[in-house]
Amino acid sequence: QVQVLESGGGSVQPGESLTLSCTASENIFLGYAVGWYRQFPGQQREWVAGMSFTGTTDYSESVKGRFTISRDDGANTVSLQMDNLKPEDTAVYYCNADLRIDDLKQTMGGKLPWGQGTQVTVSP
Repeated sequence: QVQVLESGGGSVQPGESLTLSCTASENIFLGYAVGWYRQFPGQQREWVAGMSFTGTTDYSESVKGRFTISRDDGANTVSLQMDNLKPEDTAVYYCNADLRIDDLKQTMGGKLPWGQGTQVTVSP
């Protein structure tokens, strides 16, 4: 079974940066859109960023201009560069893949088994 492993989270102060990584156990990202999600305590997981197989990107309004998604299909890795972090970015972050970015945005988006996620905490 394909597994994804998210890493790179941590505790930072507002305005600082973090880079998250997601690695798949198999070469599963090739040909698919990849994306990042986050989940606040007691809430449903929400889509944050996506990148199509051809390199088109899209972001939620809350992170647009601050987060940058990238992919390295050869290394089975998806990254999320997060700059100018805010306390409201505090959440557990997950990655997944689907056919298209629009599919990632759906409530049931993401075709892969969900990983454990990585905690990001932003506080003064």
